Amino acid sequence: MSSGMDNREKLEKLDAVVNEEDYIRYLESKVRLLEAEREKLLTKINYYRSELEKMISPPLIEGVVEYVLSDGRAVVKSSTGPNLVVALADNIDRSLIKPGVRVALNQRGSVIVEVLPSHVDTYVQSMEVVEKPGVRYEDIGGLAEQIRELREVVEMPLKNPELFEEIGIEPPKGVLLYGPPGCGKTLLAKAVAAESNATFIAIVGSELVQKFIGEGARIVRELFELARRKAPSIVFIDEIDAIAAKRIDIGTSGEREVQRTLMQLLAEIDGFKPLDRVKIIAATNRIDILDPAILRPGRFDRIIEVPLPDLNGRLEIFRIHTRRMRLAGDVDFMELARLTNGFTGAEIKAVVTEAGYNAIRENRRQVSMRDFLKAVEKLREKKRLRGVEEYDRRERDGTQTLVFQ
Repeated sequence: MSSGMDNREKLEKLDAVVNEEDYIRYLESKVRLLEAEREKLLTKINYYRSELEKMISPPLIEGVVEYVLSDGRAVVKSSTGPNLVVALADNIDRSLIKPGVRVALNQRGSVIVEVLPSHVDTYVQSMEVVEKPGVRYEDIGGLAEQIRELREVVEMPLKNPELFEEIGIEPPKGVLLYGPPGCGKTLLAKAVAAESNATFIAIVGSELVQKFIGEGARIVRELFELARRKAPSIVFIDEIDAIAAKRIDIGTSGEREVQRTLMQLLAEIDGFKPLDRVKIIAATNRIDILDPAILRPGRFDRIIEVPLPDLNGRLEIFRIHTRRMRLAGDVDFMELARLTNGFTGAEIKAVVTEAGYNAIRENRRQVSMRDFLKAVEKLREKKRLRGVEEYDRRERDGTQTLVFQ
């Protein structure tokens, strides 16, 4: 009997020890969970403390360094207006403080507390073409010679600069495309943007004409600074005649502001600051009114005419724009090319689109020669109504001569 009691006591003592060990393990796991929770709460506290400090901390004053004094202080033009002589905080790298550098001053404007990154106007930043156009060189018809010249002047120096170093010549800085409207000048620029790996910055000349004095020149300056920073890059200025017309002695204040913008553009293209790996493409259909200063070698080294397409060019353009069309067997591209003498590339594309509409109106799924003939006649009538036929166009030996009437 006594031995049975001893065994029961032993079992009870053993159960007590086991329960105590389980309880200790339970408490240890709970401590670990509480410590992890504590770490999370401390992280939140630090986050809210930093946010609170941001909200209650005084704003800094932006300024631009004018020049550095011999005693280590700097003269800063503050955004609030006056020039200030300020000291530098101990954590500021003295080698970064140079004229033109943007800095942040404390609220009292007495100490430089931070060097700010270089600033580019958001208006200028938006000119960078991020999503490249879907136009390729093979999508352009009748301009094989112009494409070859454009690639030689723009793409080759950017992709293979060592070739020019070996020969010992300086590559051209820019190219000017000129010719009648609708002949493919902007299309060529889109193809360059798509085919090259360079940063492409596009702007229309009228965007450089600003309301306030000096704004246009500032935009031109920042535009080329962005291009140099993003090099290799290509700057495309469409309708350059908006700011590069011949300068006159007598004019309004607005015309004088346009001239200031032009002078800044001339200085950027061929001034003291090298363009490095930046190329310029400009386009205009009024080369006759451009200022001689912008046409001279050293600025636009190549002036490329983009003329009306000849017979073979029109044939090629028809084939390009009808690649994805369902055509009837009677469509004769050579006959269409003959009938569209004097049409621009844009007008030929309009003919193809109108022919497609003719088939859709008659609930057909194929485009016939009759649809194209109706479209050609419709476009020719529109040209007469718009008074577009200002040239007497003649073809001689496969080339076109434009005679002003």
